[in-house]
Amino acid sequence: MSDTGLPDAPACARNREPILAELERLLAGSRTVLEIGSGTGQHAVYFAPRLPHVRWQASDRADNLPGIRAWLTHRPAPNLPPPLELDVDRDWPELQVDAVFTANSLHIMGESSVAALFRHLPRVLRPGGQLLVYGPMKIAGGYIGPGNADFDRWLRERDPLSGIRDLEWLDRLATVAGLERREVNFLPANNQLVVWQHSAGHDDKPEANQQEVC
Repeated sequence: MSDTGLPDAPACARNREPILAELERLLAGSRTVLEIGSGTGQHAVYFAPRLPHVRWQASDRADNLPGIRAWLTHRPAPNLPPPLELDVDRDWPELQVDAVFTANSLHIMGESSVAALFRHLPRVLRPGGQLLVYGPMKIAGGYIGPGNADFDRWLRERDPLSGIRDLEWLDRLATVAGLERREVNFLPANNQLVVWQHSAGHDDKPEANQQEVC
């Protein structure tokens, strides 16, 4: 079954196996996952059939949905429903999930959009649920590998609002949203898979307080 003519993000083929190895462990007790920023949909069609106990909900902005639908039609799975429209800066769909996953997205979004993502999380993530973020991050102000410094420079030259994020800044956003960091997993090509967990019984904080972290 040829994939010719479908949207292609080569990084998906390179990173999907190391990510899956962690997801198999991290999502063993989960039943529903919301993927934010599904892009081409290649991660969704790879992960869903290999995690058959999980309902994998792909989502992205409206302009990316046709490509995702094409991949889901090409490689359907019973636990892979149609993708949802989700722009982190706008109203989110009404749903509750055990985990939220996003890959290679936070360094593409502007800072305000990253903050919006964390701000919305308590509305969709069940108490005890996990946020799983894959991509390059700075830790203690330093890059993980020299290639990430060059990549960060390229990102900011292309779009000054983008760039590799500081893990400690993400931790502060997570804390306000009622999440606590549990793991930092170092994966190939200088990327990390970071896990935050939603505290049971956390009450959403007022919008004004949440925006202070930005």
